[in-house]
Amino acid sequence: MANLKHWIPQLANQRILVVGDLILDEYLTGKTTRLSREAPIPVLEFESRQLIPGGAANPAANIVALGSTAIQIGIIGSDTNATNIRQVLQARGIETDNLITDSTRPTTVKTRIMAHMGLRFPQQVARLDTLSREPINPVVERNVRAAIDEQIPLVKAVLLSDYDTGLLTPTLVSTIRKLAAKTHILLTADAQGKLEKYKGFGVVKCNADEAADYLRRHLESNKDFAQAAQELCQSLQLTHGMVITRGADGATVCEASGAVTHCPAPAVTDVYDTVGAGDTTIAVLTLAVAAGAPLAESTILANYASGLVVRRVGNYTPSPDELAWAFDTWGGN
Repeated sequence: MANLKHWIPQLANQRILVVGDLILDEYLTGKTTRLSREAPIPVLEFESRQLIPGGAANPAANIVALGSTAIQIGIIGSDTNATNIRQVLQARGIETDNLITDSTRPTTVKTRIMAHMGLRFPQQVARLDTLSREPINPVVERNVRAAIDEQIPLVKAVLLSDYDTGLLTPTLVSTIRKLAAKTHILLTADAQGKLEKYKGFGVVKCNADEAADYLRRHLESNKDFAQAAQELCQSLQLTHGMVITRGADGATVCEASGAVTHCPAPAVTDVYDTVGAGDTTIAVLTLAVAAGAPLAESTILANYASGLVVRRVGNYTPSPDELAWAFDTWGGN
């Protein structure tokens, strides 16, 4: 894998526009003391509160961590959590001048209750989501389109992160596709199963379950995934290719030429949390393809970066040095 390490420095010094559903990930951690008398649940004594960029903010955080610039476009509410997410993004070095306020909806927050139970990492015992899934209204959509129109000539690529909370409507995605076509800018998308919206993009990524659900058939073998990737790449008319991530089995890639590659994942044994791995994948794919790396090599880079993420609890953004370490450590697998 040593030959792929030369791409790591080239992930830096790019300017990427990230458009998608912003989420503030809140982690409330407590120490388990006893079982409640009121219900069969543990009683936790509060220890800490942590706020982390989630949803479309996580690919942006990954982009910055790898040495590039991320311009964030997304929707926030007119509430306390809007201030919180803006501060969290700014602390990560993410440009926030293009966040659009919609006072009719809350800032999306996922609150995870974490319990320390004598293990290395706290365990999640509950999650409470605050969100709206209503599509953005026409006024907000016009404001978003104006921000994208202003930024798109200044970037190397546009990454769309779709968490199904109303921002990436079919009309907005169509507008982004038309704007990017004028300047031949790379378009990538983490479609989360909503693949039909991203026809004509450069690279589209989904996971194995999302591909199976979309195609309405069971996928198990390499041959199954190869056929699925080819079918999706062709039907979506992708200019670079389709990537289906498969967890420990790596990822299957179909390039626009029709060539299929099964890209290995590193043999990570200490897996603690898969949250955020897909966000890291689309961030690295975008940076690598924008830098000129072949799609299969870009996918292997993304697999190794995601391998670093699943060794941590919650969203984690690996650095270039950590990615180089991953190739040095797991390169023989």
